[in-house]
Amino acid sequence: SETHGITFRIQISVKELLDTNVLLKLLFHLPVNYPSALPDISVNSDQLTRAQCMDVKDKLLEQAKKHLSEPMVHDLILWIQQHLQCVIKQSATVCREKPTLSKGTSTEDGIWMLLLHLDHMRAKAKYVKTVEKWTSDLRLTGRLMFMGRIILILLQGDRSNIKEYLILQKTSKVDVDSSGKKCKEKMISVLCETKVQSQHKRFQTFEVKEYSTLDELQKEFETAGLTTFFSEFVPPLLK
Repeated sequence: SETHGITFRIQISVKELLDTNVLLKLLFHLPVNYPSALPDISVNSDQLTRAQCMDVKDKLLEQAKKHLSEPMVHDLILWIQQHLQCVIKQSATVCREKPTLSKGTSTEDGIWMLLLHLDHMRAKAKYVKTVEKWTSDLRLTGRLMFMGRIILILLQGDRSNIKEYLILQKTSKVDVDSSGKKCKEKMISVLCETKVQSQHKRFQTFEVKEYSTLDELQKEFETAGLTTFFSEFVPPLLK
């Protein structure tokens, strides 16, 4: 009964993952034996259809089952912020509308490029594996580049998928701190985010590469038609 336990509402705005900002209105009813029992969840949004709201609710409940017996509301909110686009893409309504919206537009319109700088990786093997999984799931190509203490991530793909990658990068526990505890990435810089131009080479795969010298790293950029990107963003990192 809703007279027992706690009921509260949360509104979150998921930005730039879809054609418009999506305001989700979430209602959680936590029964008295929560978290041993699942919460009741209600989802509403003016930007989504009723069917899409039901899809979001179903996915949240699926995730809730994975967190049974532990506090989960915060994790559920983070999860839907990261995965809303994927949930909506699976909706029949969006699948029917998408081809109509893209008719007459170039496939290159949605291809963007992102260059990131990471300060360090303490748990390198785990970190690299996580980045490889994200790029695979989001169909992004490019390079994870190591040269001395410089760590760069160069990504190409659909702009909405690049935005989702950034959310994952900033909100997931991808590394460990000095005491060995899992932690989120706080030392990341977005060096550049731009549409792929005709002179830029399209990467076909995502690869992890290590370079012995700055010249080797520079040649990687030159081969991809990104000489100006290298000269503008990489030398300052050496100071």
